[in-house]
Parts: sequence; structure tokens; C-alpha cells
Amino acid sequence: MTRVLVLNGPNLGRLGVREPEIYGHATLADLEKAAGKWGSELDLAVEVRQTDDEATLLTWLHEAVDTRAHVVLNPAAFTHYSYGMRDAAAQVTGSGLTLVEVHLSNPATRESFRHLSVVAGVATGSIAGFGFESYRLALEAVASRTR
Repeated sequence: MTRVLVLNGPNLGRLGVREPEIYGHATLADLEKAAGKWGSELDLAVEVRQTDDEATLLTWLHEAVDTRAHVVLNPAAFTHYSYGMRDAAAQVTGSGLTLVEVHLSNPATRESFRHLSVVAGVATGSIAGFGFESYRLALEAVASRTR
């Protein structure tokens, strides 16, 4: 089975509570359940993780390279300014793995500081604005690229 790490950055552990008008009412536990189901349907071994710590997220991206796991990444706030995140993501794609950047909302329709993604330029692709469906679409993209 193809292994995929679904990595989530800061504040995504607050899904369902934080700004539900933007991020919806579903929780991180709901995402874990849905991603596991989608992964099974796509013959992917999916592991969902979340951290508010930038260093931990970078370590997980390094792990993806070292263990040959593809990545679905929601860098959250780190999207807009973390060059460390960008460099770690570049290692994933530079090693021939797929990395799909995802966002629940569409950053391009929000505050201007959210319009820039430092990760997008090194990601295989980006999916935004479809809520949890962004993750399903990302997993489908990984599955199609690894068949």
C-alpha cells in the first residue's frame, strides 16, 4: 500500500470550534475518520497528524522523505511565511514524492496576507476552498500519481 502522511499545521486541532463559519463544524477527529475511509477506497495507507509546532511539522516532512511517504500538507498559518516549511516541502518533491498543499478555505479570497503561499512553488499541486473535500481531492491526486 502507498503510504501518505496527512500533515496539519497550527490551529487545525481546533477544527469545529475555531471560526466554524470559515472552517466548518467538523473536527480533526472527523477528518481522521474521513481520510482513513478515503485512503482505504484508494488503496492508500493514510496517517493524519496535527501540530501547532513548526519544528515538529518540519520533522514530519523529513520523515516523509526518509520513509518514502507521500504528503498531503495543510501548513495553515505557516503557509504564508515559513521558509523552513518551504525548504522541507521542497525536499519531499525533490526526492520524487508527491506533496499536495491543501486548505479548507480559499486563501485567495481572504485577507491579503493570506494570498501568498511560500509552499505552493515547491508543491506538486495545491487544492483549496473545498472544506474537507480538499483532502479527498488531494488523496485522489496522490493515488492517481502513484498507480
